[in-house]
Amino acid sequence: MHAPVELADIAADILARIRARAPRVHCVTNTVAQQYTANMLLAAGAVPSMTIAPEEIVSFVAGADALLVNLGTFDAERRAAIDAAVGAANAARMPWVLDPVFIELTPARAQFARELLARGPAVVRLNTAEFAALSGGDAAGDAPARFAKGRATVIALTAGIDLVTDGARRAVIANGDPLMGLVTALGCAGSALVCAALAVEKDAWLAATAALTALGVAGEVAAQEARGPGSFASAIIDALYGLDRATLRTRTRVS
Repeated sequence: MHAPVELADIAADILARIRARAPRVHCVTNTVAQQYTANMLLAAGAVPSMTIAPEEIVSFVAGADALLVNLGTFDAERRAAIDAAVGAANAARMPWVLDPVFIELTPARAQFARELLARGPAVVRLNTAEFAALSGGDAAGDAPARFAKGRATVIALTAGIDLVTDGARRAVIANGDPLMGLVTALGCAGSALVCAALAVEKDAWLAATAALTALGVAGEVAAQEARGPGSFASAIIDALYGLDRATLRTRTRVS
C-alpha cells in the first residue's frame, strides 16, 4: 500500500504528464455537463472533444487518448453514439470510463449500463445508489472489491469519502469539500479527469486514485475563497489549473 505522501507524489506526477502530453479525451456525456467538463479538462491540461454525430464519432474516438461514457442524457442518439464509441475505443485498445448516471432510476438505464460493463471499461466511477443498481447489492464491506475483481475493472465509488479498488488494492480518499456536491456536472467532470489520467498512466487503479485525489484537493483549495456554489464552480477550475506537488503533499488524505 502506498503512503499518503507517495500517493501525493504519484498524483503530482500524473498531473504533470497530463500537462506535458495534453491527451485528448472524447466525452459522450450529459448535455448539462459538456461545457463544465470541457473547462475542467482544459484546466488539467487535457484536450476535450464532444461530438456524437454518427458520421464522425468513430474517427474522433479512434484519434483520442481516452473515452468517457456518461449516461446522463439517455436519448437514442447518445445510446447509438456510445455503442459506436465503445467499439472504436476497444478496437484501438484505448482506456474508457463508464459513468452510469442515475441507473437506479430506470430499468432501461441499468440494463444498458450492465451491457456496457461487459465491454470492459477500465474504470467505473459511480455512487452508492448506482453501484447497488449495477451490482444487485449494496456497497458495504468488501462488495466493491469483489465486484471489481469479478469484472476485471476498477471501481471508483464516490461519496463524502471516495473508495477506489481493483479487487486487490484499495484507496480511501478523504479529500474534498461539501460544496462539490452543489455544482452540477462536477461528478461528470471528475470522471473525465479520470480519463485524462488513464491516457498517461497504464495502471488504472493508480490513475483513478490520482485523479480523484487531485480533484478533492482542488475542491478544498477552492472552498477557501468561495462564497457559495456559484463562485466555487469557477474557483475549482482555477484550483485544478494551479495545483502543484507541494499542495498535494500537504493536503492529500488517502489511506
